[in-house]
Amino acid sequence: MARVSTLPQRAGLRRPTLSPAQTVLVGFASIIVVGAVLLSLPAAAADGRPTPLLDALFTATSATCVAGLVVLDTATHFSLFGQLVILLLIQVGGFGYMTASMLLALLVGRRIGLRERVVQAESYNLYALGGVVRFTRVVILVTLAIEAAGAALLAVRWIPELGLRGAYWGVFHAVSAFNNAGFDITNFASLTGYVTDVPVNLIVAVLLILGGLGFGVLVDLSDGLRRLTLHSKIVLATTLGLIGIGTGAVLLFEFGNAETLGGLSWPGKVLAAFFQAVTPRTAGFNTVDIGAMREPTLMAIVVLMFIGASPGGTGGGIKTTTFIAPLAVILAMMRGSPDPVLFKRRLPPLVIYKAVTIALLAVAFVVAMSILLSLSEGVSFLPALFEVVSAFGTVGLTTGLTPSLSALGKVLIITTVYTGRVGLLTLAFGLTRRQRVPRFHYSEEPIYVG
Repeated sequence: MARVSTLPQRAGLRRPTLSPAQTVLVGFASIIVVGAVLLSLPAAAADGRPTPLLDALFTATSATCVAGLVVLDTATHFSLFGQLVILLLIQVGGFGYMTASMLLALLVGRRIGLRERVVQAESYNLYALGGVVRFTRVVILVTLAIEAAGAALLAVRWIPELGLRGAYWGVFHAVSAFNNAGFDITNFASLTGYVTDVPVNLIVAVLLILGGLGFGVLVDLSDGLRRLTLHSKIVLATTLGLIGIGTGAVLLFEFGNAETLGGLSWPGKVLAAFFQAVTPRTAGFNTVDIGAMREPTLMAIVVLMFIGASPGGTGGGIKTTTFIAPLAVILAMMRGSPDPVLFKRRLPPLVIYKAVTIALLAVAFVVAMSILLSLSEGVSFLPALFEVVSAFGTVGLTTGLTPSLSALGKVLIITTVYTGRVGLLTLAFGLTRRQRVPRFHYSEEPIYVG
């Protein structure tokens, strides 16, 4: 008589595995949930009362996704414990889920597996698995070194004014600035109390720019300008161009606005315009009242926020390279050339397809969320668009709408911030089971366009 096994058929059971995209999605979501629970504790609030869970979730999402939008004032609502939780979430979010997990593995001496290397390589757009761990170490060291330098410089500026509290301010704002988070504890509306303070403006601006360049570019810069890759050249040129154009636009549109630049001296106007051109690149700090700006300025800032920072950095947006790639195609068509060329290098078709896909998906997503936010909050389209683009680009600038959001509005912004941080393509790949490789190609036939 045959023996019947009562054990489960293990051959048919397979341990579920997550794709690299799903790993990133689940990782960020897990960090946000843990952060929300910690921030909802009575110990995290200055008055010792539990923070409403939705507000705690909003703050945790904004900190982890380095967005900077807040519904509760960080300086007054949260206790020291709460502020430190926010600071930790900013640091982990700036590193990215995989870098943070690899840092933990390195600290405990655990070996980095192949799967972790694959996910990390995709996170930083690396084309080879070799050197992933070494690159991660460099990312961690560069981050800590820049943040330490920024914290020291800001502490030197603030300690004479605030005493030892100035050192804490220096650390908090250096970490927040380099990670393009935009959280502040100044008791002002962001950095509006330092609109003409040259050291604060320049130190914070440099931290914002360095964080937004991307770690690959920072590594390239450490090897010297003569050995820059095409990616680094495009990022640096685009960053300088956008900052210059942004400064000119803010200066032009706000020059006579008494509520923003109008009452400042010429050097003060230039400094304030420069800072407001840097901060939309996903930083979130501001030294003038954003809500008092004129509509043309707000639209210019919307464009800067939508473009955002660069790949592999701490910022958001569609990224500078995604913005430039379609422009290279337009330039090539205007010249009658079949190939998009930048710095005497031809861009591969796959790069163009990816850039156009990201840009179009981002436009569709932003418009849809802006319409929903406009309906839920009963505001006109431009304020809703500004808030949504600020959330999608993980910027953190606001015209004043975020603190008064309804429950539905908070959910919409939380969704937008999370989507903007993980990326639309990552979200799309994470929600699909598998990327299919076509087995054959259809015949080609042109269509009429234009």
